[in-house]
Amino acid sequence: MFNLPRMLGRAAASLCLAAALPAAHAADGFPAKPIRIVVPYAAGGGVDIVTRLVTQKMSEALKQTIIVDNRPGAATNIGMENVARSQPDGYTLLTASNTLASNGALFSKLAFDPAKDFAPVGAIGYAPLVVVVRADSPYRSLQDLAKDAQAHPDRLTYASAGNGSSGHLASEILKSEGHFKALHIPYKGGSPAITDLLGGRITFMSINPLEVVPHVQSGKLRALAVLNPHPTALMPDLPTAASQNLPGANATVWWGLVGPAGMPAPVVAKLNQALQAALADPGVEKRMAEMGATVTPGSAQDFGAFVASETMKWTKVIKEAGIRAD
Repeated sequence: MFNLPRMLGRAAASLCLAAALPAAHAADGFPAKPIRIVVPYAAGGGVDIVTRLVTQKMSEALKQTIIVDNRPGAATNIGMENVARSQPDGYTLLTASNTLASNGALFSKLAFDPAKDFAPVGAIGYAPLVVVVRADSPYRSLQDLAKDAQAHPDRLTYASAGNGSSGHLASEILKSEGHFKALHIPYKGGSPAITDLLGGRITFMSINPLEVVPHVQSGKLRALAVLNPHPTALMPDLPTAASQNLPGANATVWWGLVGPAGMPAPVVAKLNQALQAALADPGVEKRMAEMGATVTPGSAQDFGAFVASETMKWTKVIKEAGIRAD
């Protein structure tokens, strides 16, 4: 007997099976050509160094060339847009960092949606920020700094590598937790900001320890705290913010790999597998530790949940502080 509902059900099942077959075999021949990883920063910087370190080992695991493509500019939006608009086939990826979680709130108009246009592949690692002052500064702890700022609201200034940068947002959290005010002075990069800090024109900075360890060791700068619940390997004796009664003053620079939304799950799984192999390499782990960073192996889902959490955290900070980047 002719049974229309049954026929339609069989047809739908056949279509679903047919649609699933390409996805199931998507990773069989992957990667069949070089993979491009976009770094939205200039060559030679921290994100570029981390990317090249990890992708060298990923390339060995995948038995395929990985090309690092530096596309700096517009607070990483140029590189992010390039990847968001690429084919979701796994051959174009992005080394994502803090801006993936903050730029959606910092910019009123973007040509892409940071929350919807990317698919997570996996986390790479993180490095906690540290708070530094000039060596001849009267401040020897975060409490000293906060108390003076509370007593003299217009006295303190802090530098960052730019409006909306990780150092800027970290210092805003520090101000909020310490209940004090300080004037933000944005620079076009970390180097000129450090120069003015060394010159006594700025009170303090929140910054990646890798950038200031040499100045601390030479006696030109003094580190007050690490903005992390745990000490940093580069400065193991540096007290945490939590130990100085500022438990919420936590901020890190972090990195991970994402691709355009819509990548086949088997391709993502294969990329994540190669990433885990790279992070498990003793040489990679040692080099990351030398940079003050900790590797964070895990699944694509783990990294996706982390980015979502970071987006909520920094969106709240940005809105409460009234920060705009455009």
